[in-house]
This record gives sequence, structure tokens and C-alpha cells, in this order.
Amino acid sequence: MDMTDMFKVFRKEVDWGGRKLVLETGKIARQADGAVLATYGGTTVLATVVFEKKPKPGLDFFPLTVNYQEKAFAAGKIPGGFFKREGRPSEKEVLTSRLIDRPIRPLFHESFRNETLVVITTLAHDMENDPDIVALVATSAALTLSGAPFLGPIAAARVGLLDGQYVINPTLEQIEKSELDLVVAGTTERVLMVRRSFSSPNMPPRIRCRSPSRRRPPRPWPTSSRLVSAASWSRLMPRP
Repeated sequence: MDMTDMFKVFRKEVDWGGRKLVLETGKIARQADGAVLATYGGTTVLATVVFEKKPKPGLDFFPLTVNYQEKAFAAGKIPGGFFKREGRPSEKEVLTSRLIDRPIRPLFHESFRNETLVVITTLAHDMENDPDIVALVATSAALTLSGAPFLGPIAAARVGLLDGQYVINPTLEQIEKSELDLVVAGTTERVLMVRRSFSSPNMPPRIRCRSPSRRRPPRPWPTSSRLVSAASWSRLMPRP
């Protein structure tokens, strides 16, 4: 392979919910099996994937570890006071790690027993766009790049409900006012995860009972499909 191809940076952009989503690879963490830098608005996350090339003997489960971490420098802060270091994982970090783990775990081949580590780090946070959905998209692209038997890529979207209107990927301020917080993740063929929460117990039955797996795909699905296409470019990337 030509050395210029090894150091080439691949970049893909897509307009999503009125903001630009940028996926890049080849610039950072090149020694990882797969690494994708994702930027949505002013929020940037780095997703890296490494996995053992041989399975661990004696394992009867898939040893997948997903670690999402937020650093103070992402918001322009430096830990001060008595503790000068980052603390233990926050509740937000733990829940986001689980949010990413749930839709990607079923897409690995059932016989895959190689130890796999996914690390997602928030590099910049504009305090407007939540990094969790961006982290999930970046993880999917990085897994697709890695060469692991991952049957993706997948797409994800958050949906809010403001003044009776659905909003794709609402900002943090809009989420606080939203009556609905719906996160959907899946492929173009099936829904892998649905997480819903409501700000009011008096939600209309048509919203409480709506299930994307039983009806046609929700309104943000065309945008999610475009995200799948934006991530699938990585399949065509030549590997060294």
C-alpha cells in the first residue's frame, strides 16, 4: 500500500437535525483497530475500538467492555480544590456506557469470544448538544472500521416533544422543556433499542403506547438512515 494512503484522512459530513455531523478517521488514534472522531455542532467525541485477534480459551460469553468518559477539559474546566484529578465515573457516564452497549452487543457474531474494548471520550462539549447520541454514532462507525465481526453500522436519534411538535436531537435546554425523551437505535432492518421517558404522567395514550417496532419507523428514521449511510463509507476504506 502507498504510504500516502496510510496517512490519508477520511471525512464524511451530513446535515442532521439542522446541524452538521462530521465523521473523521485517520487523524487520531491510528494504532487502534478502529477510531472515529465525531463532531455534532460544537460537541466532539472520539470513539476507539481494539480487540484481541484470538479468543480467550474457556470463555462462554462475549467479553465486551464499553467505557464512556467525560473530561472536565471538554467544557474548558480544570479540576481544582483538594482533588486535582478526575473522579470516579459519574452516573451520566455509566448510563451512557450502557446506552451504547445495548444496541451494539447483539450485532456481534454469536461465536465471537475475543476480548473487545470500546472507549469513547468527550473532547469538547458546547453545553448544547448532548454527547451520548454522537458517541453512539461514532462507536458504530469505529466498530465498522475495526474489522471485528460487527453486523452494523447502526443509527441513533433522540426525539423530543415541544408544543405538540416532534424535535430531532433537541438541545439540552429543549430536553428540559420537552414532554418526551425518546432514544431510538437500530439498523435499516430492525430496531435494536428504544428508551423513553416522560416529563408528565398525563401523556396522551397515542404517545405512551406508540412502539416503533410495531408501527412504521418513527419520523426521525429517514435521518437515521442517512447516518447509517454516513457511517458505512468506512467499509470502503482500505486498511493497511
